[in-house]
Amino acid sequence: MADLLGKWKQSLERTRKVAFGRLANFFGATEITTDTWDELEAMLIQADIGIDTTSVIMTDLINKVDREGITTTAELKEHLAKELQTNLLKPEIPDFSGLKPAVILVVGVNGSGKTTTLAKLGNKFQKEGKKILFAAADTFRAAAVEQLEVWGERLKIPVIAGQPNADPGAVAYDAVQAGISKQCDLVFIDTAGRLHTRFNLMEELKKVNRVVGKALPGAPHATWLVLDATTGQNALLQARAFKDAVNINGIILTKLDSSAKGGMAFAIQKELNLPIIYAGLGEKPEDFQEFDPAAFVNGLIN
Repeated sequence: MADLLGKWKQSLERTRKVAFGRLANFFGATEITTDTWDELEAMLIQADIGIDTTSVIMTDLINKVDREGITTTAELKEHLAKELQTNLLKPEIPDFSGLKPAVILVVGVNGSGKTTTLAKLGNKFQKEGKKILFAAADTFRAAAVEQLEVWGERLKIPVIAGQPNADPGAVAYDAVQAGISKQCDLVFIDTAGRLHTRFNLMEELKKVNRVVGKALPGAPHATWLVLDATTGQNALLQARAFKDAVNINGIILTKLDSSAKGGMAFAIQKELNLPIIYAGLGEKPEDFQEFDPAAFVNGLIN
């Protein structure tokens, strides 16, 4: 447990120093004044937490200070940590045990780390004894198919792929059928990375979603959106667009170890009510962890 908490702290170092660094010098023996609230509010907004989420946190903190008679900023730190944590949804990893196979769409924009994340998911569930199948439905980029096939070879996970520029829906359909016939536990479908502002590409994603449902009624059983933590508030716009297009069940936040904008996790959860279920804390497979709200907050404000 100590090693895991240390990993969160290490991975969030950049966010802590850049975005939350001023907080370290903020809390002390000084008395709480009107200036205290103004300064704290500014720091939270600058940390990419978002205006709406910051407003909720500030209101709750002010009420708590008045109610409990808190007078110094040192006492305020513990309460801020609790408030930040309450604004993070506790992740609930779906139970796929009753499904064979469970079909999971993995979506996101180009460059978010989607295909690598899919490989890490395959590695994680494979170690839990699950039989995995990958679908390379990003047919527009040969490199994406090749990348997934390389991962499949390394992990000894079969990959269903079509010809270049093949219909992504057809690849997804074939993969689900293969998953059924091979009695796989999980079928992960890697969809084409797309800009959330491109209408035609988002419509295509809807089509893949529908086709999967025809291949297996009730599928997809989960749709996970991969977001790059380094994009900050832009990730919120992406999440909103994808949520409007398909039924997003959860967020996978990548590159937390190289981002100074980890505060956007609060805005995503507060404004879209979407839980972060996994987080990428580094390049290695073991750096892929279930999201831990307490460890995340402690890693930010130390």
